Amino acid sequence: MKKNVFYLLVMLLVMVSCNREEVQAEVEGIEISQKDPLTEKQINDRINESIRNTGSFSWSKSSDHFVWSAIFRGNKVASIGFGASQKDFDRSLSPDNERIQNEILEVIKKYEGKQDRVLLGSDQYLNQMDVYIEKQETVIALRRLKTIRYLEPADYRYFENEKKLSGAAKSSGSSSGCGLESTSLNSADYTTITPNAKASWSFYKHNITSAWSYSTGAGITIGLIDSGVSTEQGLLSGSFNNGASSGRTISKYGVYVDSIWPWSSGYDGANDKCGHGTSMASAMAAPRNNQGQPVGVAYNANLIAYRAASNVVLDGYHEQNGVKIAFTELANNTNVKIISMSMGHIFSVGKIEDGVKYAYSKGKLIFCAGGTSTSFTTFVGVIFPAWMPETQAVTGVKENTSNQKCDVCHSGAEIDFTYQMERASSNNIPVLSYYNAQTDYVGGSSVATASTAGIAALVWAKNPSWTRDQVLNKMRQSATYYPNKDANFGYGNINVLQAVQ
Repeated sequence: MKKNVFYLLVMLLVMVSCNREEVQAEVEGIEISQKDPLTEKQINDRINESIRNTGSFSWSKSSDHFVWSAIFRGNKVASIGFGASQKDFDRSLSPDNERIQNEILEVIKKYEGKQDRVLLGSDQYLNQMDVYIEKQETVIALRRLKTIRYLEPADYRYFENEKKLSGAAKSSGSSSGCGLESTSLNSADYTTITPNAKASWSFYKHNITSAWSYSTGAGITIGLIDSGVSTEQGLLSGSFNNGASSGRTISKYGVYVDSIWPWSSGYDGANDKCGHGTSMASAMAAPRNNQGQPVGVAYNANLIAYRAASNVVLDGYHEQNGVKIAFTELANNTNVKIISMSMGHIFSVGKIEDGVKYAYSKGKLIFCAGGTSTSFTTFVGVIFPAWMPETQAVTGVKENTSNQKCDVCHSGAEIDFTYQMERASSNNIPVLSYYNAQTDYVGGSSVATASTAGIAALVWAKNPSWTRDQVLNKMRQSATYYPNKDANFGYGNINVLQAVQ
């Protein structure tokens, strides 16, 4: 017995030694041909060129020098996804995660020539960490390791740099961006229903009001990842149960750090400071109230809202980190069935991709906005993470159509559903304003996504024992183009009455 234990210990030591030698062999012989980092203009120009020529951009397909340049220009912070394979993102399913993480950190310490101030943060649920990297040799060495799933800049601000270079606005200038305005509604854009709520014109185009005879979303919890929800809007706060809405809850969390420095800590609360998240919460779940205000699609659904970013463009460390945290926390909340996010980026962010995959692995039905144009991203197709196979991509279309995108909406092969949100008058969807007892309009693929998440809640509430796939299949079967997807608009508009029958 003692001999067996001795031999086992010897074998383990040999395996560890061989593994370390393999890591060492991977990082020897590094030569640098370009020593100076690219400028922000050079980096952005190459990203834009890649998207225009191929339809996408990927850090993994970029050179070592390019990736290092972007890390260097982004506060020298990198995001690392690691694991035994490309699918090894879940820390709880990865028995070697600590060993792999420590070996990667040792490589960084060796090439950076220091023993401290290397690790910025390590995710508790994902095989992902953020590190400080200054030297190009470190990037080259890490990208040779077989245990690296991705190595990306964690704080390179593409949109901010584009703003500086071109003078364009950082965030969307369309109605789906930030704004705290209130607008009086045109009476042609709503119908007053009992007990005294305003039902959007779009509800009748999708047969939502008729579907309410079968389902109102009761018992289903939707997770909203956005800019938060206003504390000054009573119907999304203490009066969430009002009129015909009862027995449900709204919870608000903040996982965003309002700082330009990645090493800053301390969340700044759940309150919306942009207005976008408030509009999305209203579109999907505002109460069927007695106050003469707009009602949401699933007016009896529960809502859990996360303030994960400052606005719709996920640019910079704290916004991308906040979204990752929101996805993992909603994933681990067993009450949550549906997640809706009407924000994104024009290229992939590894840590957010991991968060989406983690939520999907927990059975969540995820809806993401297909994209709303800004002044300098009109050449972009469906945005990230809507293009991921784990998400349902939604875009907005014009009234009485299923294949004419709204004036600022994106379309493409990755779109799964459409929602009518733009009238001939150019008016969009009536929603609650940021401020109590006031109203507004909201448009773009953002409100199309939030509304479709509300539709999913109606279908799931009607069939509470169903799986995600069963709900999704019913939505598809009730849409315009089923069983074949349109090349740019997916299955099209959903007939919600048909979906809940």
